[in-house]
Amino acid sequence: MAATTEQQEQHTGPSAPRRRGTGRIAMAVSVFGELLITAGLVLGLFVVYSLWWTNVVADRQADKQADKVRDSWMEGRDTGPGALDTKNGIGFLHVPAMRNGEVLVEKGTSTKILNDGVAGYYTDPVKATLPTSGKTGNFSLAAHRDGHGAKFHNIDKLKEGDPIVFETKDEWYVYKVYAILSETSKYNVDVLGQIPKESGKKKAGHYITLTTCTPVYTSRYRYVVWGELVRTQKVDSERTLPKELR
Repeated sequence: MAATTEQQEQHTGPSAPRRRGTGRIAMAVSVFGELLITAGLVLGLFVVYSLWWTNVVADRQADKQADKVRDSWMEGRDTGPGALDTKNGIGFLHVPAMRNGEVLVEKGTSTKILNDGVAGYYTDPVKATLPTSGKTGNFSLAAHRDGHGAKFHNIDKLKEGDPIVFETKDEWYVYKVYAILSETSKYNVDVLGQIPKESGKKKAGHYITLTTCTPVYTSRYRYVVWGELVRTQKVDSERTLPKELR
């Protein structure tokens, strides 16, 4: 019995510290796991905010601005063509292939402007040529691809021959896509040139350029779509849509 007792003491004596050490490790792992879960929840909420809630807020703001633009057009219907460049927006972009409805276009491409769920025309580093000027040039635009309205989210759905329509108070400007650049440096300002040579054009014309970030959910590169004006259509009293939008 003595030997047995000693053996039991030898086995039971040292085992207690090992159990305490194992308990500390288990507790540490548990705490670390809880921290990871909390971090995951915070990250998940941030993603929801960035990719969903900012869209909701931006769309609300864009709708308010759009209503102001259309109201101003209605008020000035009998006074002849009004000034295009208003503080609320200059017109609406319609791109059926992107399935994003009408997109209000405002002056500038700063984050503050684009975060309102609109498209903006470039004023820097290259100044866009507005189609209403009648001058040859490039009507270059930018919009977010994810979050804050994500108006150009489906830009990759566009293909050559697809229509891009710009609506103003008095005119519909109908463009047709003729070239696409799926990835280029965000510092490549040549794509915004008055004659967009990277698109294959060598002569002055009436062009439109859509730009946004790529890949989706990053801002590493730029996605570019070029279109060329094929016709214009006067806006009638009913604002009848051009055939490309019916």
